[in-house]
Amino acid sequence: MKIIVNEDRSRRIGSKEFNTYVARGVNEHRETGVAPSSLLDAFDPELEGKFQSRYSEILNVLEKKIGKPFFSDHGFILYQGNCTELLEQLRETEVRIDLTITSPPYNIGKEYEKPMSVDDYISWCSQWMYNIFAITRDHGTFWLNVGYCEVPGKGLCVPITYLLWERSPFYLLQEIVWKYGAGVAAKRRLSPRNEKWLFYIKNPEQYTFNLDEIRDPNVKYPNQKKHGKFRCNPLGKNPSDVWEFPKVTTGKDRSSKERTGHPAQFPLGVVERIVKVSSNPLDVVLDPFAGSFSAGVAASGLGRIFVGFETRSDYCQFAVERFKQFQKERKYSSMQEVLF
Repeated sequence: MKIIVNEDRSRRIGSKEFNTYVARGVNEHRETGVAPSSLLDAFDPELEGKFQSRYSEILNVLEKKIGKPFFSDHGFILYQGNCTELLEQLRETEVRIDLTITSPPYNIGKEYEKPMSVDDYISWCSQWMYNIFAITRDHGTFWLNVGYCEVPGKGLCVPITYLLWERSPFYLLQEIVWKYGAGVAAKRRLSPRNEKWLFYIKNPEQYTFNLDEIRDPNVKYPNQKKHGKFRCNPLGKNPSDVWEFPKVTTGKDRSSKERTGHPAQFPLGVVERIVKVSSNPLDVVLDPFAGSFSAGVAASGLGRIFVGFETRSDYCQFAVERFKQFQKERKYSSMQEVLF
């Protein structure tokens, strides 16, 4: 989508001299779709058969111990309830998790959370992280998205990573910085434009890491050689520990099609990369704070079995509607491939 940007010399930000967007005259807005095209591809017949079998197996085990889910279909299993209680029940089953992707409440007063003291918040996070560790396979991984919160008397925008990194029994491999362009504005501090992902693993000697699945082909000098050999991997470069993905946007002329009714939704592009690098087809992916269910859409679209927990019924209903729309898009995409 091209948005025309006209010059207004009466304002510094409207001048071609100072604003590169005004100088170009056009702002290219890349609107996100319901899902990236890579999540819409149909599975080959062999994978589809194994996927359905694995999904039925997992669902059957969960229903016997936890009960009937709020919703389930094609590898997407959703339970409504408290994650601490549901994780305890999950521990008593034989289902084990290959990858957990989650973003818990930040303890900053959002509509979906109850404020706690910082100490209580850390203790609560420790509890559910230990439960996740207990149900994770030896080669499994845990990706934790956190932002910032106030620590009274100490700091206003304290990265929650500082508070939680050693409260998990997992081994912290590294921190990933997710950088985006839009966000909250500030007047007495710099405007925040990033969040953190903690990349945890259970076994430092052996863990799933599919680098070739996420290599970035956008290499500045793709034909550069050293001693007669190409310097860069033919599939592309390692995307590094700083990821730039736009936030899921709202508003006239810039709303993302993947937008749901959840107020804190992270984009499918981010979780798609995590699912690809830290799991394999038919693996089980968990999100105990499923929220907008981006992890569920990405996981099921890539041939993984997703298990999600969410306390609020309205968010669960958003999830059902989102998943059904996603399945419609996948079906439509497959039909288009057949036609063309």
